[in-house]
Amino acid sequence: MVIGFGGYPSIPTLSAAWVLRCPRLLHEQNGVLGRVNQIFAKRVDAVACGLWPTALPEGVNGHHTGNPVRAAVRARAKAPYIVPGDYPLSVLVIGGSQGARILSDVVPPALADLPWNVVQNLRVSHQARIEDQPRVSQFYAENGITAEVETFFEDIATRMSEAQLVISRAGASSVADIAVIGRPSILVPLAIALRDEQSSNASVLVQAGAAILCKEADFEVGPLNAILTDFFDKPEVALKMAQSAGKSGIENATDQLAALMHKVIEAAKS
Repeated sequence: MVIGFGGYPSIPTLSAAWVLRCPRLLHEQNGVLGRVNQIFAKRVDAVACGLWPTALPEGVNGHHTGNPVRAAVRARAKAPYIVPGDYPLSVLVIGGSQGARILSDVVPPALADLPWNVVQNLRVSHQARIEDQPRVSQFYAENGITAEVETFFEDIATRMSEAQLVISRAGASSVADIAVIGRPSILVPLAIALRDEQSSNASVLVQAGAAILCKEADFEVGPLNAILTDFFDKPEVALKMAQSAGKSGIENATDQLAALMHKVIEAAKS
């Protein structure tokens, strides 16, 4: 069997599999098919979808398997959620290398402008680009916010499971991790994405009542501060968001993808 996960390396491999009539399967992690997966969607035996719904070409039926997540994430699936209150509040801020700068520009001052009783309880884990790390660390320190600012967190699953709120880009893997662990989130889709796939990814959790969407064009200190103030003032809403996120997560996506593979192989034998 040949499986394509998108990207240009899939082109020669899937082309050869099509010519040889090998069993073929695609997996699309985003809510919109990538260019290569669009090309081959009608030339494979099945299309596995990480998010649902996924926009598919006419006549192509998708199978919602979910996006596989790491063992560390599965180990914390639907971890108990502690609602915001008058005690330490953990906030996790994550963004890929292309999209991390705006998070570093906007999130720290938006958190610093919260009421002091909230600010003094904040414990922030902030992923930043290496060139932004010093200034972000300094800003948090100068504003009395306890924060760890790193370019990469090895224990991201643990930090996410301990968080009251996740502020993140809406990459498919991040959305999958947030859903499986079950955490409220503020999602900021990457505006320069070619197919605006991150907006489609975010909509899955937003429509489930698990996340708040903030478009990049509107992602400014004032509006974000208003969202954060409202969030920390309403613990009952935060709890419902966490529960909705957990219901959206597919922790056994690896098993579901494997089952679809076996189904395609068996169909090819018959």
